[in-house]
Amino acid sequence: MDNVDQKILAALRLNARMSLTKLAAHLGMTRATVRARIQRLERSGAILGYTLVTVQDQEPAPVRAVCMIRVEGMGAEDVLEELLQLSELGEIHTTNGNWDLIATINVISLTDLDQALTRLRRIKGIEATETSLLLSTRRAQHTLG
Repeated sequence: MDNVDQKILAALRLNARMSLTKLAAHLGMTRATVRARIQRLERSGAILGYTLVTVQDQEPAPVRAVCMIRVEGMGAEDVLEELLQLSELGEIHTTNGNWDLIATINVISLTDLDQALTRLRRIKGIEATETSLLLSTRRAQHTLG
């Protein structure tokens, strides 16, 4: 994967529905070149799929939190499967250091946060959690036009 592939991936991360024509213009490349590179990235497994972002995903929930999660032993994959079933969770990241996973939680109220954390903490294999409320956003990722 070269620098051009990295630029294509970066643009698609910001807006996976950008037309090939707009993407090519943004990158200063031909539409055919961009299309061929995207197809090659898909075939090689560098691009695993695309996702849907709804209006609710763009609007911050009234109560947002980050939850650091420590997993017992080698059970991270099993815990991850269970976490993916919790609709209150946004992003889920693997990490290093004292915590194995970091998840964002987006809910309507503190009561909903408490309930989400209760469900999360009941997942077999979760050893410990630490949660911090997000009070304000000073910088957010923006999409390309």
